[in-house]
Amino acid sequence: MFKVLFYLFVSVYLVHAKHEEYQGYTLYGVTVYDSSQADQLIEIVERYTLDVWSYANLETEGLILVAPNLKQVFEDEISTIGITYRIDTDNIKEKLDLEDALMAEAEMKSNASRSDRFGLSFDVIHRWSVVDRYLIDVANRFPRVARVVNAGRSVEGREIRYLRISSNNFATRTKPVIVIQCMLHAREWVTLPVALWAIQELVINNTDPDLIRDIDWIILPIANPDGYEFSHTRTRMWRKNRRTGFTPSSCIGVDLNRNFDFIWGTASSNNPCSDTFHGPRAFSEPESVVTRNILSEFRTRIAMFLDVHSFGSLILFGFANRQVPPHSAVLNRVGVQMAQRIDAVKWPQNRNYRVGNSAQILYQASGVCGDYAQVAIGNRLSYTYELPAHRNLNNINGFLVDPAFIRQAGFETWEGIKVAARTIVRERL
Repeated sequence: MFKVLFYLFVSVYLVHAKHEEYQGYTLYGVTVYDSSQADQLIEIVERYTLDVWSYANLETEGLILVAPNLKQVFEDEISTIGITYRIDTDNIKEKLDLEDALMAEAEMKSNASRSDRFGLSFDVIHRWSVVDRYLIDVANRFPRVARVVNAGRSVEGREIRYLRISSNNFATRTKPVIVIQCMLHAREWVTLPVALWAIQELVINNTDPDLIRDIDWIILPIANPDGYEFSHTRTRMWRKNRRTGFTPSSCIGVDLNRNFDFIWGTASSNNPCSDTFHGPRAFSEPESVVTRNILSEFRTRIAMFLDVHSFGSLILFGFANRQVPPHSAVLNRVGVQMAQRIDAVKWPQNRNYRVGNSAQILYQASGVCGDYAQVAIGNRLSYTYELPAHRNLNNINGFLVDPAFIRQAGFETWEGIKVAARTIVRERL
C-alpha cells in the first residue's frame, strides 16, 4: 500500500511541477509533396525557430513542435504552400507527464528488485553522474580488459569519459577499432542503453569473446553531459550543449552535430536560438573536440565509427550534402546487414530499418559528426544510427521513452553492431 501511495504522490507531483513551459505546445505531423515544399518548410522552421522532431521529405512525414502563440501562423503558412498537416499531439506536456510517471514507476520497481549483480539496470534511463561513476567502476573491476579515459570537460565542467575495451590494452596495432558514441543530442535518451549494453556484453558478460579478441572498442556513452543533465532537470526537449555568451543572451547552446569541420556552416543555422546553430566556428565546443581527438588518435585503426541518435529506424552514411563516398556500395551493404539483423529481433510494431545516404533519405546538413568521421578514417565505415520512435499502447512517441523499451533498444542495436563487427574481421574492412 505504501508503494502505491508513494507512486501516486510522485506521479501527481511530477504532473504539476514539471514541463510547464510545454503547456499547450502542439506536435504537428506534416506532409510535403515536392522538394520545393520541403525547402520552404525548413525556411519556416528557421524563421520561427521551431523544434523539428523529424524532417519531412517525399517519403516520410515530418514532426514539428509548435508553441501556442505560433500555431495559427504556422498552419496558415504551410497551408498556403500546399503542405498538409495533422495534429499528432494537441498538448505535448501530457506526453511528457506520462513519460515522467512511467519512469517514476520503473525507478520504484528497479529499486525494489535490484540484485547484487554488478552492472546497471536496463529498466530506467540513468543520469550522467551514475554513468560517469559506472565507467570508473567497470575499469576498476575489470582492469585486464577495460580502461577509463578522461577525455576532457564539457562547457559546464563535467568530465567526458569513455572506455577503451581491449584484450591487450590496444597493444596490437593491427587490430581494428570500433567506436560507439551516444548522446551527442541531449534529448535522445534512448541511445544511452546502446552504449551500456555494449559495455555489459563485452566486459561483464563476455558473451562473444571473439569480439574482444579480434577488435578493440571505444565506447563514449554521454558525449553531451551538460545538455543531457539539462534535459532531465529543466527542459526535456533540449538538444544542444549549454554554451552561453551569444546575442541575445537568452539564446543558449550549440548543436554539436553541426559543429564538426566538414562543410561547416553551409546547411545549418547561424542563429544562436536555433536548435541547429552550428556555433561560432568548427570545433568551437569542447564536446566535439573530444570526438575529434579520438578520431585523430586512432585514425589509422578505426574500422567503424557509430554515432547513435534517435529517432527514425535509420542507418545513415555520408555525406549530408548529397555527395557519396567512393565506397558507398560497401557502406550500403554492411548497413543492410546490420538493419536486417535488427529487423529480425525488433518488436513487431516498430517499422523496419532503412539504410542509405543521409541527405537522400533524411535531410541535408553540414558539420555532421558522422561525415567528419568518414573523412577522418578514409575508406572505412562511418554510420549515424537513428533508433526507433517507439509507439505502444501508452502512445509514447518520438524522443520520449517508455521504460519497457530501454532493454530492447540496447539489445537489438547491439545485435546489428555485432554483424558489422564480424564482417569487418572476416573481410578485413
